[in-house]
Amino acid sequence: MNLHINPNDSVPIYKQIMNQVKYLISSRQLRPGDELLPIRALSENLVVNPNTVARAYRALERDGYVTCQRGAGTTVNDFGSPLSDAEQLKVLRNRAQALVTEARQMKMGMGDVLKLVIECGEEMNVRLEDVE
Repeated sequence: MNLHINPNDSVPIYKQIMNQVKYLISSRQLRPGDELLPIRALSENLVVNPNTVARAYRALERDGYVTCQRGAGTTVNDFGSPLSDAEQLKVLRNRAQALVTEARQMKMGMGDVLKLVIECGEEMNVRLEDVE
């Protein structure tokens, strides 16, 4: 599980973790029954407080995405795994709005932002042609 957090983002770190895990589940990179990293391991990887990761995992459990069992770890649920198309768009819209807001604060133009998004996609081997 490869997560990245931005400590300078206005979105709280626990929500950044939640959003990324939800994305991994909805994109089927995490499947029902898969185990998430233990709280301590993920907190060390992300260099965040273990309580932050625990808060994200509890919220994911509350929302039905995972099941947390003390000593047994946290596993992805079968129920409700993929996000609906509307939920996926909502997640992406929130991220896009945050990006545009930050770019505006930095006095960047939309052309520069779009170029940056395309560069990031290319770095991840995702081309515009790959998107339906």
